[in-house]
Amino acid sequence: MSTPGRRDGWRKSSFSDTGNGCVEIACTLSAVRDSKNPEGPQLGLDVRALVGAVKAWRYQG
Repeated sequence: MSTPGRRDGWRKSSFSDTGNGCVEIACTLSAVRDSKNPEGPQLGLDVRALVGAVKAWRYQG
């Protein structure tokens, strides 16, 4: 069963337009890809490192 906004384990941003002009993120939060080229390259993510970097950036200053 498909969940709205999800396709084959990928989720589009809620800010996406209907023309696929956005990026998609894997439901596992492990990668992102260009929605216009779903068969193309994927950028892998290290979720723990990403969250750590965001927390460090947020709490600076």
